[in-house]
Amino acid sequence: MNIRYFQKGFNFSQDGPGNRLVYHLQGCAMRCPWCANPEGLAPEGGKLADVNALLDEVDRSRSMFFDGGGVTFTGGEPTLQFEALQYALQALHELGINTAIETNGTHSHLSDLFPLIDHLMIDYKQPFPREHREITGFPLETVLNNLRRACAEHPHVVVHIPLVNGYNASPETIDAFAKTLASFPRRNVYVEPLWYHEYGKEKWERLHMPYTVKNGFIPDKRKREIRDAFKAHGLNVIRT
Repeated sequence: MNIRYFQKGFNFSQDGPGNRLVYHLQGCAMRCPWCANPEGLAPEGGKLADVNALLDEVDRSRSMFFDGGGVTFTGGEPTLQFEALQYALQALHELGINTAIETNGTHSHLSDLFPLIDHLMIDYKQPFPREHREITGFPLETVLNNLRRACAEHPHVVVHIPLVNGYNASPETIDAFAKTLASFPRRNVYVEPLWYHEYGKEKWERLHMPYTVKNGFIPDKRKREIRDAFKAHGLNVIRT
């Protein structure tokens, strides 16, 4: 069985706890205009690897998983390679290696992976259905269903909300984000706003893809207001 990725490397405390070996898997179901990894959008490309060879690489890297570290699968969108991802997570679980995934919540069987994931990071990009489809190219319903189920069932969930001026940072949108999340179980759920950056802009240009975000930055004052709005709804807001 093979798995396709476009980037790998160690990262400390940004893709889950501790020092982690992070695999960026190829392909994504969404087309967010601010994507920092446009080279991972198409299903083709990247490097094709044997899953067992990848697992051997992980096993040999155990000494690097300090401070509660382990392996993170991100993207692109890792669940597009669902069978290979599930196989890898099951093997890592049996090896006793800490696992995490970062997902946009688009796979209808995401919950099948919950028992194999120690740290689940799931995106919530837009709370209104029409705008969600317009911005990401994907319907909101599946994402919301996965968010709701993750909050109810998984022992450690971080909801990532990438916030981009002009797309999803208006007071009305922030209020809708907060109200929706506040309606879900929240005992093991943390909300992490991710502020817009332009780290991927040059990649879009190198790939001859139009980068359409203009003035996407969130001012510091507005960042504080957004965090306060989430906290006012009883949400556990974190900063990393």
